[in-house]
Amino acid sequence: MTESQRHAVVVLAAGGSSRLGQAKQLLQHDGETLLHRAARFALATSPVDVVVVLGADASRMAAVTADLPIRTLICENWHAGMGASLRCALHALDANIDGVMIVLCDQPALTVDHLVALRDGWHCDPQRAVASGYADTVGVPALLPRHWFDETFLHGDQGARALLRERKTEVTVIDNPALAIDIDRAADLSELR
Repeated sequence: MTESQRHAVVVLAAGGSSRLGQAKQLLQHDGETLLHRAARFALATSPVDVVVVLGADASRMAAVTADLPIRTLICENWHAGMGASLRCALHALDANIDGVMIVLCDQPALTVDHLVALRDGWHCDPQRAVASGYADTVGVPALLPRHWFDETFLHGDQGARALLRERKTEVTVIDNPALAIDIDRAADLSELR
């Protein structure tokens, strides 16, 4: 890895899971909470930093990842959505980071191999983003060049998906249809089995 290819990972885990009725971050999948699993997978990409953004029930969530070499960050305005959580994390990252991988904790089909493929794709051309393709969309997990997050983004109300849409000609897509399944409602819990 060269100096120009240093990435950090932001795990977005601040939500209150209101549609599910329980904290999705704490749901078990293969004997591990979804939050711990996402953070552990993030570490497998060899980042220089992993920041887990918390909000709802933050102290309980922080305890889940206490055994991992990561940083937790509390987003006070987590109610404002993923864009607010992402901006909170970006402000906390070292200015010398060249790329930011964004990971959610509610995609049970997420694998280390997919995250490593995103990282490797970004290493091939760090001026471009590398994102996941599923359900006729391009989304996260994704690794975006740090320079994409300018002052306009840091003070606006958009998230990573909007940024990927706006700059689609600068995005390499790695298809992973299974990532379309996420845990949002009680009916989705069967996906954890």
